[in-house]
Amino acid sequence: MRIDLHTHSDVSDGSDSPAELIRKAAEAGLDVVAITDHDTVDGWSEARTASEHHGITVVTGIEFSVTDTDASGESHGRHLIGYAVDPEHPRIDEILRKAASSRIDRIDELFRRLEELGVGVDEQAVRADAENIPSRKHVAKAMVERGHVADEDEAFREWLNEGRPAYVERWRPDIVDAISAITDAGGVSVIAHPRDTRRGPGVSDERLAELADAGLDGIEVDHQAHAPDVRDALRQTARRLGLVVTGSSDHHGTRKTDHDLGCNLTDPDEARRLLGDSIIEKRG
Repeated sequence: MRIDLHTHSDVSDGSDSPAELIRKAAEAGLDVVAITDHDTVDGWSEARTASEHHGITVVTGIEFSVTDTDASGESHGRHLIGYAVDPEHPRIDEILRKAASSRIDRIDELFRRLEELGVGVDEQAVRADAENIPSRKHVAKAMVERGHVADEDEAFREWLNEGRPAYVERWRPDIVDAISAITDAGGVSVIAHPRDTRRGPGVSDERLAELADAGLDGIEVDHQAHAPDVRDALRQTARRLGLVVTGSSDHHGTRKTDHDLGCNLTDPDEARRLLGDSIIEKRG
């Protein structure tokens, strides 16, 4: 059984519609795929409908942008995936509403700031390129097209990341509060790519232990941003803390290279631990 637990559609910053994403997942030989768009559930209905046509099981999820404040008082942006949550639960609904409002305010300010810095982009084209609220990834693509940077990684590294000239802060829930909200809403939580250091420091073992105590359910270990030695270390940490190990593509379609559907997979036994027997039973 082939299980990929982290993908994105054009409802957030992927290039495929939810239906296209599910079709491609089936064509890639996946049996189970999670749709985990950033701070939204708008793609769930379309993905579920497509799954019935293509004979693939869809796990509904949300990739929350959260703030993680360590013991020293330093704050870092993280990504936390909530699976099988009730989106109408008051705590989840509040997070999604605040996140959407904050994203709108941020993108408006980001366009203004880029113009001031002399690296402006075609705002109308960026908005047209996004199915929903434009993300920094949409902006990074536009910066490449304008010739301001060589690639999207440079756009983030030199302009868009925290601490860089064009970075615009936005509201994000505290990671511990988000874990609690996911649990209250009947879901399970997995910290996404915790050792991806391209946009900031990774999550330490000590902090992972604290998050496990706060109710975290799993660690995304097998991810393209994690080298083999990093995966081995995280796998050991997960075992020591009793956390589920997941693997996924973090697929964004054409908006992210080297993240093909199914390039990393979640072991069925680990999926069963995280999501219950029903996921496995659906596929036999």
